[in-house]
Amino acid sequence: MKSNKVIDALLGIAIGDAVGVPFEFSSREKMKLNPAKEMMGYGTYNQLPGTWSDDSSLTFCLAESLIEGYDLKDISEKFIQWKNRAYWSARGEVFDIGITTAKAITRLQQIIDDGNLEELKRQKYYGNEYDNGNGSLMRIFPLLFYIKGKTIQEQFEIIWEVSALTHRHIRAAMSCLIYLKLAEKLLEGKDKDIAYSEMRTIILKFWDDMEFSNKEREHFSRIIQNDIRETKIDDLKTGGYVIEVLESSIWFFLQKKSYQETILSIINLGHDTDTSAAIAGGLAGIYYGWKGMPEYWIASIARMEDIMDLGEQLHQKYCN
Repeated sequence: MKSNKVIDALLGIAIGDAVGVPFEFSSREKMKLNPAKEMMGYGTYNQLPGTWSDDSSLTFCLAESLIEGYDLKDISEKFIQWKNRAYWSARGEVFDIGITTAKAITRLQQIIDDGNLEELKRQKYYGNEYDNGNGSLMRIFPLLFYIKGKTIQEQFEIIWEVSALTHRHIRAAMSCLIYLKLAEKLLEGKDKDIAYSEMRTIILKFWDDMEFSNKEREHFSRIIQNDIRETKIDDLKTGGYVIEVLESSIWFFLQKKSYQETILSIINLGHDTDTSAAIAGGLAGIYYGWKGMPEYWIASIARMEDIMDLGEQLHQKYCN
């Protein structure tokens, strides 16, 4: 099996997503009574084992678009193809789509149909508090390979443009930056604790340089101004709010000692299980590699060869 960090990340996301799919919307109490222990199927959406959801589909759409370069129109068109024609779906069906994402993709279709493509770049100026779901964070990981090595100012502008295609608020974009900056440090080969420490230092300096508002900084206090590992597990949440899943995904990645433990532990908090496991899975995937993932999980995943081919192409484009 081919091995590179892009494949590791994409498999990490898709496998985490697929393990989480059957448990979505389960309460924490229900998960305590019947915790996730393995890759299984059916459950919430009655899907076969190894079936991933919108989290992975939109991740793969972004990855495929980046192979040809950075183009907001092409990214948008692939998102539209997924929503309308199940493009880059696991088994030819769109069975899970967030309300904000669905509305945003419809809006992208209208912008493209009107021919006002500059409006794609301006989406970040229209954000409001309702644009802070986890739907851009869940699909942002492939952008790491395009932005790595750029200045953090350049990185954030690009991240905000891509995030804003569906989630326009600066808080959602900043969550994506924090996540990708940690992933960038892991890509450099840093130990995860060192990577987390360096990321926090870099983000705090960037906030000062950009004069990031104190009101917005408060939302990230557990993860940036303080050490997220000091947060108690009972205070973590895994709902649809971007800050919740950013906190919990990084907490479990830092606290657990394997890919499998990371994925199962975050799923057992319940609620948005596929998304939280996909986001944590990106970090754990790039850190532990596919060799650190259970063989059965890899063998079960839908379209494994397509994912590997996609990862190889993206790696050839940006990592050689």
